Amino acid sequence: MRAPIRDPSDEPLRLGEHSFRSRLFVGTGKYASFELMAQALELSGTECVTVAVRRVNLDPQAGPSLLDHVDRARYTILPNTAGCFDAPSAVRTAELARELLGTRLVKLEVLGDRKTLLPDPLGTLAATKELVKSGFDVWVYTSDDPRLACHLEEAGATAIMPAGSPIGSGQGVLNPNAIRIIRELVSVPVIVDAGVGTASDVALAMELGIHGVLLNSGIALAQEPLRMAAAMRDACAAGRQAFLAGRIPKRLYANASSPESGLIAPAARPSVRQSVEAPAGE
Repeated sequence: MRAPIRDPSDEPLRLGEHSFRSRLFVGTGKYASFELMAQALELSGTECVTVAVRRVNLDPQAGPSLLDHVDRARYTILPNTAGCFDAPSAVRTAELARELLGTRLVKLEVLGDRKTLLPDPLGTLAATKELVKSGFDVWVYTSDDPRLACHLEEAGATAIMPAGSPIGSGQGVLNPNAIRIIRELVSVPVIVDAGVGTASDVALAMELGIHGVLLNSGIALAQEPLRMAAAMRDACAAGRQAFLAGRIPKRLYANASSPESGLIAPAARPSVRQSVEAPAGE
């Protein structure tokens, strides 16, 4: 009897009180227009979008707002503290987002400097502790340092979000071994955040066994953002399925695809000469 085909569907990703089918998280900045952003979000298949609180017009009297183009019934809003360079300002921004948007979610960013936009480890850890104490679900942007990731988990972070490479650089995951180690050391979800530039970057990141990818520039600044949004969607799903399926081991030498056992015994095989010279009718 033939074994039943296993359903390849995946379990939802659970982050605190939220559950997501899509493991692709998409930003809302840098698009040429709000309308283009809305189309890209739809094509990406994402269920959660991140919004930089400090860069969003929250005053309805001041004109159109990005939030007017994000369907709150369709997408979970993940406010972030982008643009904050110390723990106190990041905490204040998170508190503002909670008051205005009615959410306990926050993507915490405490940046070290304006040139590299790399996370400041001490400020990030301090802000994580304070926000967790205040009841936030903290998704924390961090470096790919495994030990720092462990400290952030101990501080109560809901998700650890190591950078694949510098923000907006499009370099992909520069240190896959560090990401893999983080995945092994922490028990909370790991989401690669920043640096991915194309679909193959997303697929390779997901094949490391992480739980998701967050990106913005890779779609928003692509020559064709809508086409790239669809590509990122498919790459995220393919990379996840490839990880679950389990790749074959890498080998130095060839390994024949066709089996060498279970075939006709060598003595019973006619040689090429015998086949050619066999009398007609035999």
